[in-house]
Amino acid sequence: MDQTRAATPLDPTRHFLVTVAVMLAVLMQVLDTTIANVALPHMQSSLGATQESINWVLTSYIVASAIAIPIAGWLAERIGRRKLLLIAVIGFTIASMLCAIATSLPEMVAFRILQGVSGAFLVPLAQATMFDINPPNKHAQAMALFGGGIMIGPIMGPVLGGWLTDSFDWRWVFIVNLPVGILATVMLWRTMPESPTNSRKFDLVGFALIAMALGALQMFLDRGESQDWFQSWEIWIEMGLAIAFFWMFVVHTLTAKAPIFEKAMFADRNFATGLLFMAVTGVLLLAGLALLPPLLQRLYGYSVLQSGILTAPRGVGTLISMLVAGRLVGKLDSRMLVVAGIALMATSLWMMTGFAIDQPSGPVIWSGVVQGLGIGLIFVVMQSLAFATLAPQLRTAAASLLNLSRNIGGSVGIAIVGSQLVRMTQVAHADIASNVTASTIPTLDPTLLERIGQEGDVALAVINAEVTRQALFIAYLDDFYLMMWVTLAAIPLVLLLRKAKPGGGSAPAHAIAD
Repeated sequence: MDQTRAATPLDPTRHFLVTVAVMLAVLMQVLDTTIANVALPHMQSSLGATQESINWVLTSYIVASAIAIPIAGWLAERIGRRKLLLIAVIGFTIASMLCAIATSLPEMVAFRILQGVSGAFLVPLAQATMFDINPPNKHAQAMALFGGGIMIGPIMGPVLGGWLTDSFDWRWVFIVNLPVGILATVMLWRTMPESPTNSRKFDLVGFALIAMALGALQMFLDRGESQDWFQSWEIWIEMGLAIAFFWMFVVHTLTAKAPIFEKAMFADRNFATGLLFMAVTGVLLLAGLALLPPLLQRLYGYSVLQSGILTAPRGVGTLISMLVAGRLVGKLDSRMLVVAGIALMATSLWMMTGFAIDQPSGPVIWSGVVQGLGIGLIFVVMQSLAFATLAPQLRTAAASLLNLSRNIGGSVGIAIVGSQLVRMTQVAHADIASNVTASTIPTLDPTLLERIGQEGDVALAVINAEVTRQALFIAYLDDFYLMMWVTLAAIPLVLLLRKAKPGGGSAPAHAIAD
């Protein structure tokens, strides 16, 4: 069946129901990427795991998802997007319930792998569907809605996870997926149209190479900090495998007759640039979310729920800018909107470098709003530009690559800021401690010294704790500086973008058949 032929657009009611159904699927998946994090300590005691082994609950999901994403496009072409999306939603829901009844760590890891594989297909399939059911002049608005669902997960996941864990039990962070999954399944079954299929040969060699590369990279990033990075042979081996398999995958893609990712995608300049921008967006979005909640909880004393509420305004800013960007794309030069988004992101990070160790919540809230405005602009505009000149049959594979790029960027960003946080804390601690001498500390009352007596060690411990607190805060500010410069460094990428023409380059948008 020809994938590029046009089909009759969906009627308004069916269009609305399909949109709601795919957004429910997206919401379920993106929430689950972060909702389980806050429940880990409770899982550890319940499953009899160690501090290090419990992290496999997160690592197994991330690695499985990363490996599965590249085959989303081929599977969608082979069995149809509707069928694959239904299988993915049902599989994700069943895996969530299995996680909820797990009684041991090996069971939990196995079920999380199944959940990661199923979840890997949800976002790219949903994104491609949103493009197909909307005409080109509505693509930006569709991406604004889609982006809103994507951004809810990292912001609301920790809040919802903390509330469910504190109010009920850690198992509820998985049980909550059951009603959402059932509703999404029923709606997709009843409303989502069939999509064209073809029998394109599966590139087993290409998939094996990219799977090994992604698996090695994720293990390198996830295990690096606990293994002290390049002080461990394990980390060297994982890095070497990642580089070697990526290189072989690139060579294979350039020389194979039918690679897993069609070469036409990479020949599109906007899409190739979009991949780089998605990686940068992943760094800023996920690395920022990895830094801010611990800062609020460890140094400002907020609870998990309070820190989640304080980070929520970033989501509000994102939603506002997405709605605005959806209406501005096509009226203004999209490249200038991207530059504006980058400028807002850099401004927010500059605001965060001005945080004080004792301050009210206002600076956190306002910097979050500004950052959200920047993220929304970048996300909506880049998604629209990246797909503007791609043929419809490439959309699922392209969406999977964009999501993979964002996830890899996020993993790299989290690893870098985490490593820098540890290193700069040590540097700042040494600098501060070198200035804590008898000549710099105000003279104490001699009678007070006599009363302290044997408590001198306690007093030194208190001083060291305060030095450590100050050093950690300085390290957080240094990380914000680093992220600000990474943001500004992305501006030259805008020069690689071509100004999109309304509906330009694409085959008709409605490439689905009833």
